[in-house]
Amino acid sequence: MDHFPSGSRPTRKAPSDWFTGTVWQDPIVETPEPARVRAVTVHFDPGARTNWHTHPLGQTLHVVAGFGLAQSWEGTPIQLKPGDTIWIPPGEKHWHGAAPGNRMTHIAIQEALDGKPVDWLEPVTDAQYQAAAGG
Repeated sequence: MDHFPSGSRPTRKAPSDWFTGTVWQDPIVETPEPARVRAVTVHFDPGARTNWHTHPLGQTLHVVAGFGLAQSWEGTPIQLKPGDTIWIPPGEKHWHGAAPGNRMTHIAIQEALDGKPVDWLEPVTDAQYQAAAGG
C-alpha cells in the first residue's frame, strides 16, 4: 500500500506544448503496471484550455470548482459547472478548459494503454475557443 500525504507531491505547471494559458496540475495517482489508472486535479485560469487530444481508453472529468467548457471535434460545446461529470469515449478528439471570465478546476481520470494515457494534438485556436464560449 502506498500513502501520499497531502502536500507531499508538488503542484506542477502544465506544459505549454499541450495547454493554452496558465494551467496547474496536482497529481492524485499514477498506478504501476498492471494497473492503468491515472488521475490529476487540473486548475485552469480564465481562458486557459487543453489542446485537442484523445485518450486511448477514454477519460472522465469531474468539475469541482468554477466554470468551464468542453467540446468534441465538430460537437456542440458543453458548459461545465461544479458537480458536473463528463465521459469522453476512447479515441474521441476533444478539448476542455476554463470559461473566458472564470477559473475552473476538474479531476481528470484516465487509463494508460501501454503506458500512454493521452495523445496530444494541435492547439485549440482562439477562434475555435471564442465560438465555443459564445462570442
